[in-house]
Amino acid sequence: MRFTAHINVMPHKELLDPQGKAVTGALHNLDLAGIQDVRIGKRISLQLEASDEATARTMAEEACRKLLANPVMETFEFSIAAS
Repeated sequence: MRFTAHINVMPHKELLDPQGKAVTGALHNLDLAGIQDVRIGKRISLQLEASDEATARTMAEEACRKLLANPVMETFEFSIAAS
């Protein structure tokens, strides 16, 4: 079966996010002062071949833990859907 994993990787809330701060400042310069606490992350989509959804979940989580997210600085969450 084929599955699609959508993965969101974000910096830990406790850490400073320099990109987010820069975007917040730029938005305020554009008179969008109501926007606050911008956080910049990444979204990754994977196509997976697996026998079932549980196996696809295991594969996606392993990819995140081993390569796609740095556990010292980032958190991740993902969803799996049949494709």
